[in-house]
Amino acid sequence: MRILLVEDNRQLSDWLSRTLVKERYVVECAFDGDDANYRLQTQTYDLVVLDLGLPGLGGEEVLRRLRSRDNNVPVLILTASNSLQARVGGLDAGADDYMAKPFDVSELEARIRMLLRRSVNHKNPVLRCGGLAFDSNTRIFSCGGKALSLTPREHSVLEVLLMKLGKTVSKQVLAESLFTVDDNTSSDAIEIYVHRLRKKLESCNVSIITLRGLGYLLEQRA
Repeated sequence: MRILLVEDNRQLSDWLSRTLVKERYVVECAFDGDDANYRLQTQTYDLVVLDLGLPGLGGEEVLRRLRSRDNNVPVLILTASNSLQARVGGLDAGADDYMAKPFDVSELEARIRMLLRRSVNHKNPVLRCGGLAFDSNTRIFSCGGKALSLTPREHSVLEVLLMKLGKTVSKQVLAESLFTVDDNTSSDAIEIYVHRLRKKLESCNVSIITLRGLGYLLEQRA
């Protein structure tokens, strides 16, 4: 799952992005409002963590412009201002959640998980397809009760397919969830990750089906 982290404090941004990458999220960083606004116009994200006090375009204006484009990506405001006025302003501008600094990173991660589940209408933290299970709290995949050993990008591909269970997922959508704008990687690499996943899922009663010209579909084997 691809997250845009908009935070002008470079030290905080670096620490938080490393923390989220360890949890197997794909993280892009923007350090001012103008860059964030441009990325949100040209790229696709699963979630945005947004500071309000940004250089250039303010965070609240970034959010207003995002919503004016009918972009419904979940937005979590993370800011030093914890006044009632700031909270109400952020939520009225279209934020889905609001946290004040300083914050506990475990709570932030829990709120991110909640927003991602909500975005795909999953209330249960454990997602299943046949014998395949994904605990969104621990971020561990298991098959028949045994943890699957996956690389970060294999993990990302499988997570997107499971989150969109029952729907065809295009190669482009998978690539957008795996790669940042700075990655010099072809979307054809998706075929490699899908091939590896198929091997690792052989002992589980699920399959990744290729639909020519459309994408991939995760389904339970009969």
